[in-house]
Amino acid sequence: MLIDSHCHLDFPDFSDQLDDVVARARARGVERMITICTRVEKFDQVLAVAERYDDVFCSVGTHPHNADEELHVTTDQLVALAAHRKVVAIGEAGLDYHYDNSAPDSQKRSFITHIAAARITGLPLIIHARAADADMMDILVKETENGAFPAVLHCFSSGAELAKTGVELGHYVSFSGIATFKNAEDIRDIAQHVPRDRILVETDAPYLAPVPHRGRTNEPSFVADTVESLARTLQVEPADLIRQTGENTFRLFQKLPKLL
Repeated sequence: MLIDSHCHLDFPDFSDQLDDVVARARARGVERMITICTRVEKFDQVLAVAERYDDVFCSVGTHPHNADEELHVTTDQLVALAAHRKVVAIGEAGLDYHYDNSAPDSQKRSFITHIAAARITGLPLIIHARAADADMMDILVKETENGAFPAVLHCFSSGAELAKTGVELGHYVSFSGIATFKNAEDIRDIAQHVPRDRILVETDAPYLAPVPHRGRTNEPSFVADTVESLARTLQVEPADLIRQTGENTFRLFQKLPKLL
């Protein structure tokens, strides 16, 4: 089953064409979409999108860019919001040192709060990691010692050591349109070393449209292009990779229904 495991359908880029965006995704064989929360204070609008479509589900959490704004968000609050039938994940949360939108200490505090929520609920944590490999590995290892939790390193663009550490801890690695970019040989090499049963695919729409859509607003239908490119990298048939990544997604997102 072809699944876009990470998109942002509540973003203004889609506000006046959401029905068409979802219809185009369905037309290209996308059977599930997970729209990801970036601010708990805007969770209601994320949930509204998920409730509007039978095949769209969502998460709840605070993006590291917004950590300074939402340090008041507690683990208990995340757990309570995650009880809704349409919420299938925690996050996205993590560390992003590429931009200076929130203090590193705030990002770490927020990330650990989200890890605790994933541990309690059993829902996978959507991990955002950029330019923070050392701290990310340190937190993941230390927090796992406090109790295992399911997670995915989404839109992977970090180093091979972080991917290796994530897999060793039992987590998954998700590849986006970045894996189709001409200058992303390092990401394609990492993909070849991730066990096939730990690979997911996503768009991160509206960002990072894959080849041949570079320069356009990304959307869930384009996950089909990412799969085709990734299949060439892994030297497998696209249909086989769709089946494998679908199985992987359902294994990780255990609340995501196989039947609608």
